[in-house]
Amino acid sequence: MSKGRILLGVVAAPHGVRGLVRIRSYTEDPMAIASYGALSDEKGTKEYRVEALSSVKGAVLARIEGVADRTAAEAVRGLRLYVERERLPETGEREWYEADLIGLAAFDREGRNWGKVMAFHDFGAGRTMEVSGGSASRNSVMLPFTDEAVPEIDVEGGKVTVDPPAGLLTGGPAKEE
Repeated sequence: MSKGRILLGVVAAPHGVRGLVRIRSYTEDPMAIASYGALSDEKGTKEYRVEALSSVKGAVLARIEGVADRTAAEAVRGLRLYVERERLPETGEREWYEADLIGLAAFDREGRNWGKVMAFHDFGAGRTMEVSGGSASRNSVMLPFTDEAVPEIDVEGGKVTVDPPAGLLTGGPAKEE
C-alpha cells in the first residue's frame, strides 16, 4: 500500500447562493466522501470539513465548513480534496486503490511492453486506464478497466497484464529499450 494522501474528490462548482458546492467524488459510494473526517488540499496544508447533503447530477451536493456564500464557494472551485492513506480501509481480494496502480508497467500476455499506467478516467461509459508507451512510443492509449482488458494486476510485482479489445491499439506495443 502506497504512503501519502489519496484524492477523494474535486469541488466542481458552486450550487446556489448559500455556499453549497457540487463535488465530483471518487469514492465507491460518492456520499462517503464526508465519512473520512477532515480532508486536505493538494499540499496538505489546509483542512476542509465536508458535509455531504445529497446526490445531484453525478455529483455530491455538500457544505464545506467556512464556505458561507457563493463567492466563497466560487473560490474553492477546482479544489482537490485528499485524505491520509492510513484513514482508508484495507483493500480486499481483487480490489485496489487506483493510486496503487499508477506507474505500474503494462505488459500483454506475450510479454510485450505497452508502457506504464498513467491515470484513470471516467468519461461516462465506465472506468478507463490510460497507458503510455513512454519514450519508445510517445502515445497514450485508453483501455477499458475491466477484468477482460486488464486480467491480472500484480501491485507487489509492479505490473499489470493487459489484453486490449481487438482493434483498439493500432500501433502495436512499445519497443523494448
